[in-house]
Amino acid sequence: MTNTILITGAGSGIGRATAQAFLAAGWRVGLIGRREVALTDTAAGNPSALVLPCDVTDPTQVDAAFASAAKTWGRIDALFNNAGASLPSTLIDEIKVEDWLHLSNVNITGMFLCARAAFRHMRIQNPIGGRIINNGSISAHVPRPGSAPYTMSKHAVTGLTRTLSLDGRPFNIACGQIDIGNALTDMAVAMTKGVPQANGTNAIEPVMDVKHVAQSVLQMATLPLDTNVQFMTIMASAMPFVGRG
Repeated sequence: MTNTILITGAGSGIGRATAQAFLAAGWRVGLIGRREVALTDTAAGNPSALVLPCDVTDPTQVDAAFASAAKTWGRIDALFNNAGASLPSTLIDEIKVEDWLHLSNVNITGMFLCARAAFRHMRIQNPIGGRIINNGSISAHVPRPGSAPYTMSKHAVTGLTRTLSLDGRPFNIACGQIDIGNALTDMAVAMTKGVPQANGTNAIEPVMDVKHVAQSVLQMATLPLDTNVQFMTIMASAMPFVGRG
């Protein structure tokens, strides 16, 4: 039986690269995102792709997208809970409340709603179980300057990962997290031009090909459910993170 996965934020960046890697590996892939045209571009006509336009911050839309996938496939084996938003580096007292609320809605509420929907289906399907992989961030370990909203949201994702890992045990639901540093997507182009550093300077940072992230998620997803990568960090080797950078 062909494995199935839902991927949020599948219209671009890490989500698109990961969806295409799973399709190439023979999975049936549900593409979730707000922009149907972008999702269709990701699918590229592959008959194993299921385009599911959806705003991850809307509980009605999320529940409908997951129900549609479950009805089409008969089960949901995995979720890559990937959709996220970021803000420019800004001191906390200069951050607009509406920007904070938008980011929180996507990075926290959206993650919660999609995990909630996946968990619901995984614990009642036959055979029971599945896998949820949350997209965290190196910001879940250490912040960048001016990143209070994003860093807070990724700490929340880590809390979600840990609780789902515990709550999923009776239902054979495994949950892990991938923390990504400097994968070259449209969101990370700024790294190649110079971004704020902890010492107050701006510096160009090393980046890595996003295909390595996609392959890492695929590796996590293809493990048997009695085995789990709880946390994986994948990063451009020389980016500022460990030691003094």
